Amino acid sequence: MNDSLPPALAKIVKRFQRATEPKRRYEQLIWYGQKLADFPESDKTPQNKVPGCVSQVFVTASLNDDKVTFQGDSDSQLTKGLLALLIEGLNGSSPNEIVQLKPDFIQETGLNVSLTPSRANGFYNIFKTMQKKAMESQESVSN
Repeated sequence: MNDSLPPALAKIVKRFQRATEPKRRYEQLIWYGQKLADFPESDKTPQNKVPGCVSQVFVTASLNDDKVTFQGDSDSQLTKGLLALLIEGLNGSSPNEIVQLKPDFIQETGLNVSLTPSRANGFYNIFKTMQKKAMESQESVSN
């Protein structure tokens, strides 16, 4: 198990590892997507859009006491689930912790096997955007 994962993300990875069938993993993803907090329409701007995603995905990051809080939304249920998984797993981490993370924990969830190439690619794009936003949130505070 990847020890460098934030505790919340490690917990999510374990949860997905227990779901042995792809169908269960999808149900879990959709469940994560459904419990995602409402995303303000006013934040659905080009700056917050995740590039390279087939579906519309938006994500924002804010920094409080050196801990990042992400918010996001997507018009696709499964993509929203992937986003929600990342938000729940990464919220409360420092920008540095987030930037140092490798996206290979997706393999440990087993989701990469169930995802279409465009969705897997979307996952990486969301992850990279969140890393970029985490850094920006730190820069905007220190200026």
